[in-house]
Amino acid sequence: QVQLVESGGDLVQPGGSLRLSCAASGSSVSMYVMGWYRQTPGKQREWVAHITPGDSTNYVDFVKGRFTISRDNAKNTVFLQMNSLKPEDTAVYYCNARSLMASIWGKGTLVTVSS
Repeated sequence: QVQLVESGGDLVQPGGSLRLSCAASGSSVSMYVMGWYRQTPGKQREWVAHITPGDSTNYVDFVKGRFTISRDNAKNTVFLQMNSLKPEDTAVYYCNARSLMASIWGKGTLVTVSS
């Protein structure tokens, strides 16, 4: 079963950029629908983006044009490039690997957008 570890979260000013990484072990990320989700205190976890085994990508409306999800099969890692960050993007970001048999989560990485 795949294990996921997120990294790359940091404090960044509005308008700045960050790249989150989701490093996988135990199985190949190419076998799963790999997604990024985020959660703020008191709110439900929300879907942000995903990439399919066939490399199709999809994004929630409020990040379209700003965030890009990608996958490096050689590194067994999924990335989320986040540009033009806004204070409302502040959240813990989680990586998810989904198949017909399982849905696996990482422990998250904190992104804080503030001046």
